[in-house]
Amino acid sequence: MKMASFSERMAPLLVFLLTAWFSGTWAVDKGNFKTCDQSAFCKRQRAVKAGESPYRALLETMELTNTRLTLQLINDNNKVRLLLELYRLQGNITRVKINELKPLKPRYEVPDVLVREPPTEPLSLLSQDENGVVLSLGAESQRVIVSARPFRLDIMEGHDVLMSLNSRGLLSFEHLRMRKDTFSYKVTSTVASVWNNVKWLFSSQADPEAEKKEEAEVSDQAEAGNEEKDGMWEETFKSHTDSKPNGPSSISLDFSLPGVEHVYGIPEHADNLRLKTTDNGDPYRLYNLDVFQYELYNPMALYGAVPVMLAHSTQRTTGIFWLNAAETWVDISSNTAGKTVFGKMLDYVQGSSEKPQTDVRWISESGIIDVFLMLGPTPKNVFSQYAFLTGTQAFPPLAAVGYHQCRWNYNDQEDVQSVDAGFDEHDIPYDFIWLDIEHTDGKRYFTWDPHKFATPKEMLQGLRAKKRMMVAIVDPHIKVDSNYKIHNEIRTRGFYVKNKDGGDYEGWCWPGNAGYPDFTRTDMRAWWASMFAYDQYEGSMENLYTWNDMNEPSVFNGPEVTMHKDAMHESWEHREVHNLYGLYVHMATAEGLMQRSGGVERPFVLTRAFFAGSQRYGAVWTGDNAAEWGHLKISIPMCLSLGLVGISFCGADVGGFFKSPSSELLVRWYQTGAYQPFFRAHAHLDTPRREPWLFGPENTALIREAIRQRYTLLPYWYQLFYQAHRTGQPIMRPLWVEYPQDPATFAIDDQFLIGRDLLVHPVTEEGARGVTAYLPGKEEVWFDVHNFQKHNGGQNLYIPVTMSSIPVFQRGGSIICRKLRVRRSSICMEDDPYTLFVALNPQRTAEGELYIDDGHTFNYEKKKFIHRRLSFSKNVLSSINLATDAQFTTRSWVERIVVVGASKPSKVTLKTADGQEGQLEFTFDPSMSVLMLRKPGMNAGEDWSVLFQ
Repeated sequence: MKMASFSERMAPLLVFLLTAWFSGTWAVDKGNFKTCDQSAFCKRQRAVKAGESPYRALLETMELTNTRLTLQLINDNNKVRLLLELYRLQGNITRVKINELKPLKPRYEVPDVLVREPPTEPLSLLSQDENGVVLSLGAESQRVIVSARPFRLDIMEGHDVLMSLNSRGLLSFEHLRMRKDTFSYKVTSTVASVWNNVKWLFSSQADPEAEKKEEAEVSDQAEAGNEEKDGMWEETFKSHTDSKPNGPSSISLDFSLPGVEHVYGIPEHADNLRLKTTDNGDPYRLYNLDVFQYELYNPMALYGAVPVMLAHSTQRTTGIFWLNAAETWVDISSNTAGKTVFGKMLDYVQGSSEKPQTDVRWISESGIIDVFLMLGPTPKNVFSQYAFLTGTQAFPPLAAVGYHQCRWNYNDQEDVQSVDAGFDEHDIPYDFIWLDIEHTDGKRYFTWDPHKFATPKEMLQGLRAKKRMMVAIVDPHIKVDSNYKIHNEIRTRGFYVKNKDGGDYEGWCWPGNAGYPDFTRTDMRAWWASMFAYDQYEGSMENLYTWNDMNEPSVFNGPEVTMHKDAMHESWEHREVHNLYGLYVHMATAEGLMQRSGGVERPFVLTRAFFAGSQRYGAVWTGDNAAEWGHLKISIPMCLSLGLVGISFCGADVGGFFKSPSSELLVRWYQTGAYQPFFRAHAHLDTPRREPWLFGPENTALIREAIRQRYTLLPYWYQLFYQAHRTGQPIMRPLWVEYPQDPATFAIDDQFLIGRDLLVHPVTEEGARGVTAYLPGKEEVWFDVHNFQKHNGGQNLYIPVTMSSIPVFQRGGSIICRKLRVRRSSICMEDDPYTLFVALNPQRTAEGELYIDDGHTFNYEKKKFIHRRLSFSKNVLSSINLATDAQFTTRSWVERIVVVGASKPSKVTLKTADGQEGQLEFTFDPSMSVLMLRKPGMNAGEDWSVLFQ
């Protein structure tokens, strides 16, 4: 009998301990994750103080073509030269790249994030002298000024500086070099010295001074800055030593934003929407990590990293996209930080000339500086500019916008069937039920437990009969097991990430010893995608979708619970690509779900780790939160931050993943989650069951009502997802996005807008008897969607609440389509009729849209959809075709029209597309100014108009 290896014998114990560790019994240990002082490159770069920069622009090296400026920079301290490239891109974007002029080896440049090589626009020279260069950026009165000594770059519009680079002198570029104590370094230095002497002796044009300068530069390039500081060639954190064969390679650049006090973005952090200054603490960290039960209001890194920051003032919105996938830290400082409102008013009264300014510094461990300056000027312009670069939110199947029921784990097929029946018994709609890691055969992904899930197709067919779906988890750590087909294929093909010595990299995760596929390889991603084919993924069907978890990647016994930085992805170290790994897993999985249907069906894939561009592949969630009121509250700014950087399909685990919620917290979380883009309940393995009907009939009724509100609004949600897919505009929006000149909105993150027209202020405080919502827009009105009461904009409104309250308001001037016949799933509601809610503004006008397609295929790309504008003006409500070249039909009709803020008409006349006219019956409530038309009966996809006389 073969004796089990030590690792095989220890695996069950380790997994048991790790399960306990992740169970929430222990809160996050911040000591397991680095601070800036413990990250050698961050500490070195942060030690560089603001002041005169050592970098100088060599104007004599400037080359200017129609679309590109190149210019060499020199560090006067070590004579190392850099190459600056500047491009004007279409859509009011400026791109700046800085790399070593002659690096010892290529430095990593991030691929696959941009949807294309961005098209350029003309640059032209306006003036040049010994101090610098002025270029026209093509836009009206926009120009860039490159100052030579010290190097500085300013982007201006008219007399205003929009943004400055290196104005604080914090550009720092650690050049690649050879280590002094290596044989290759000594040989290279000797050869260089001999070669210079030979050149001097035999050159008839020898210039002793020039040769001395050249020799000094060669020496400096090999040696300058090579003093042996801690962490330059290796560093140790806890028990892990990170070898750095390429030595120090970090980069840093500062940006100044005159007139700006509010900056947002750079998710993922469990923090307020408005980013804080970091002068007295750690910078914000961007490094994808598995941080269980994370701490709130902390700049620690979490599961995803999107290096995009938005800056906003009443005058302008701009954005900075720092395209770098290595560990990154972001420092923020402000000259108004710490000043009270009174202090700012005193400055104004005293005539202070100090203009508000925010300074931002980006620090990355390696790679190059490749930054896109998105110059707005409006929030919507910045969203479009970023979408132009990285793409838009994937358009999900309609069912994915419904409610999802999940836990770790439903025990077996009978359990799934019982939970599914429970929703029907309690008349609660849902679309997806989820299976976590326990559904597999021993944590071997793409498999099913042969005892608990013996006939998965039978289970899936049962769900399909009810027009429901399932999601099963597929993680990117692969059990090292010679009897496991997936492992054997990956090892045979050489697709695993390698360790620094060339063997397959292995680490501990849920299966025990695991390998990690190298998703940076296109051939590996293609193979992975092929594994989702129905004949490869046994037991799968068209109503089975996928969840990618642990894809930071999570390595339980690795440094900071992730992969060693000196692991190898072909010729690149993991440190270069770390923040890309989750995006690549997501990308390959989404491609697999598309391929299995021959490119017909839209995929749905949820990912925990993400990067810029992840929006193209599906949804994200906020990770392993806890059943605490603070975690409910923080879900709002976390999702708002993601929406600002393109990732609209966001949600949090309803009820909290760790711990057990009180019935009050659970109800409030359902009420909040029902109004966030991704709506899923999820819970830890060790928590008591919490299906919606397990907390007593009163709470069941409250949860049922919250979920039903979600389903009535599916037409509006779906239309917003379509718009996000087409335009890049976020679905869940901070108030300042729609009210950019109202400073009262700039720091609000306990309420939000869904699209432009619904304002939601969830109840997120325990025992709350009221909330205060800010209704923006001094010239606008807002209507409570529950009782149609009208409120003026531009005010803070106190709203008494009970346990049934979800404060939601519809903007006057909008038309929102709902389906009020809620059934057991979204697909069951496909042909159901619409109710139009028309909320009139003070000018007695309103507008909205209706979008309809088949809900699940890519046929909308073939113009198979309905897109209509609904408009109320001059007492006429009309439906107008926005896509005259599109072809699609619907059996849905309009069964009710509710006009809020109306006056009583004498008669109402319907005119249909075929020219027929008829009178409509109506009722009018004068106390609330609500007019209701019942069963007008027109087809939702056709032209019609209703005249109110």
